[in-house]
Amino acid sequence: MIRSGARWLAGAMVLACVGLVGPSAPGGTLASRPLPPDQIREVVPNRVMTWNICNPCNATGFNVGRAAEIARFAPQVIALQEACVRDVQAIRDHLEYLYGITYHVEYGSVLSSWNRCGGAPWNPGGFGQALLSAAPMTDLETVEYPEGGSEDRGYMAVTTEVDGRQVRVFATHLAQRQQADVREKQAAVLARAVARHERAIVLGDFNAEPTTPELARMWDLAEDGDPACNPAGTGGVCEPTTDWMSKFDYTFVRGIAPVENGVHLSEYSDHNLVHTDLDVTGAPEAGRDA
Repeated sequence: MIRSGARWLAGAMVLACVGLVGPSAPGGTLASRPLPPDQIREVVPNRVMTWNICNPCNATGFNVGRAAEIARFAPQVIALQEACVRDVQAIRDHLEYLYGITYHVEYGSVLSSWNRCGGAPWNPGGFGQALLSAAPMTDLETVEYPEGGSEDRGYMAVTTEVDGRQVRVFATHLAQRQQADVREKQAAVLARAVARHERAIVLGDFNAEPTTPELARMWDLAEDGDPACNPAGTGGVCEPTTDWMSKFDYTFVRGIAPVENGVHLSEYSDHNLVHTDLDVTGAPEAGRDA
């Protein structure tokens, strides 16, 4: 595992200060002049990422730091959980104006939560999950699970491009750790939706270890981006994805081959970044029924 150094935050802050001489960009990011060629990042077209950015795990400069972490790996698609809409907008703007990476954004299962995301009491900030993609996204589907546990949860799905092919991508956040019975019902709803597609990518925080019964339906359909991680434990030890050394964050792939997986510590969340490089060669058009 690789811990991001302070140089990323420092470099990003320097660039943000340089931006003060320029006009305002959307979301409050300030732009100056075109980025130098050595600062512009190219997205990795077959790379996807999932990251629970934690709420409340926010402080001044955190969104700049989060953007720096994402730019470090430059995935084609990113799923964010526990995300306030304003934070996602800021992260997207920082990625564009500090690193030259432009992402499209879609939101799913967003709640109005003043205590988590601020805003005026009559206009609280949106909270939930989001998908960012370097390619346009179509056919947005948002589904709230019939049972949310202590907090409403759901999944979102879009069709977008990964590895040069159109693929159905899901993002989700299942119920909290102590609510296994609720997660089992939520996973069943998600699995039925994923099963309709011969090729799919499912990104998210499942709040469950690989061997827990509530994930059995997902393991029947897909494999994790980490080939050493499986419910039987036959491939090796699953790398932890949280500060409490649990494997909660997954890149489930169905009909797609994982190539390389990485888990990376971050000072900006209690979850680690998880990225996976995929081989989608030969995948049929997304949305085709299995």
